[in-house]
Amino acid sequence: MPYDLGVFDSRADYKSEKQCQRTSFAFYQAVRDLLPVWVLEDMRTMEVFHWEDDGQACVFTPSEAFLYALVHDHQQYARYLLNRYSVGALDMPSQSFCCCQASATPHLTVAVRYNRVTILSMIMDTLKDFSDSQRDGYMNSLGCFHMDGGKGALHLACELVRPECLILLLGHSASPYVTDRDGNTPMDCLLNQIRQGKSDMRRKHVCLGYLILFMPKCDFQMKGQLQKNPGVWQSLIGKQAFQWLSGHSPPSLFVQAMQKMIQSIPVEQVESLPDFLKPLEFRLHQYAS
Repeated sequence: MPYDLGVFDSRADYKSEKQCQRTSFAFYQAVRDLLPVWVLEDMRTMEVFHWEDDGQACVFTPSEAFLYALVHDHQQYARYLLNRYSVGALDMPSQSFCCCQASATPHLTVAVRYNRVTILSMIMDTLKDFSDSQRDGYMNSLGCFHMDGGKGALHLACELVRPECLILLLGHSASPYVTDRDGNTPMDCLLNQIRQGKSDMRRKHVCLGYLILFMPKCDFQMKGQLQKNPGVWQSLIGKQAFQWLSGHSPPSLFVQAMQKMIQSIPVEQVESLPDFLKPLEFRLHQYAS
């Protein structure tokens, strides 16, 4: 049996480093193979330990199990953990799962990195149990320096060109002005991706359109580069988007109206935004083609 944890005389047998590694891997395999939720929870609460760097054997917390569900896109297990434990499933995991204990919990960045849009939407729904200040702090915190270079979820959504993740984050109070450890905003990350080549350009333009809608002030590091190289950037993002971002002209009345409208849309309707905003996506795509 691939998930056989072995026969031990007592639970103490699990607490050697070797047995912890064995049971941890069995749990990882079980989540990867999308076993039923009840099986996974029985394993997590009764049979499985993982080994910490300080020599302690620990049970898997809901937060750590949720990370596995994210990586393997086990949507039923993710939904169960969020429904059962609410924001507890988004707590900081132990150091063996996240070395930067001073950073934000890794669930948002993992969801974006693996493009788990459905589970990311579940997380956004769970955040209603946070206060406004807690939600804003959670959404705008920086990630692990060792794994993500300190980038937050919004930076990664732009760097990896994930428009579906980007609109969910923006619609749930992620700030487009937040800076990483190098002072880059999400717009800087996206413009760097656009500059690197024309592959996947349509999705890059969709991301650009979303950022513009949520950025009434064009405040980002690369604005000077746009102003110094107008010909290059007009060819990459289109003349009108270049005029807005470089500060040579304000957004059109259409875009200004859309920016105002965005501020009045309830967050629970954010998942309907992509279709609603297709006129802007189409226009930006036309300007850049």
